[in-house]
Amino acid sequence: MSTKHYGMSVHTSLSIDEAEAHIRRALSEEGFGILTEIDVAATLETKLGIERKPYKILGACNPPLANRALEADESIGLLLPCNVVVYEDNDGTVVSAIEPLMMADLSPGVQEIADEAHDALERAIQTVPVG
Repeated sequence: MSTKHYGMSVHTSLSIDEAEAHIRRALSEEGFGILTEIDVAATLETKLGIERKPYKILGACNPPLANRALEADESIGLLLPCNVVVYEDNDGTVVSAIEPLMMADLSPGVQEIADEAHDALERAIQTVPVG
């Protein structure tokens, strides 16, 4: 698994559809539901006539964590839900999740919640087969 200051990612040999199904199950097991789904490739093709490799954004929400975060700082909703992206690159399929710890940098009152969200998303990402 690789990390950037704003996310955590894994490359997999799964097809994009297999990877999406896998991460949806893993997120569900960690208490996340998918509130939004954006097919970026389809949207760009429809709106701009641009063809690109498949790219989906899944808006994942863990209701208890989201509620606690909003109770600590109502403006934190600007950073919700936790986006998870699934896309193809030249090496296969990538599954990435936002780094919730960034929220604590902006709002220290949500540190404990961000830690819990980080751990849950990391566990979900780590279930995706590497390769």
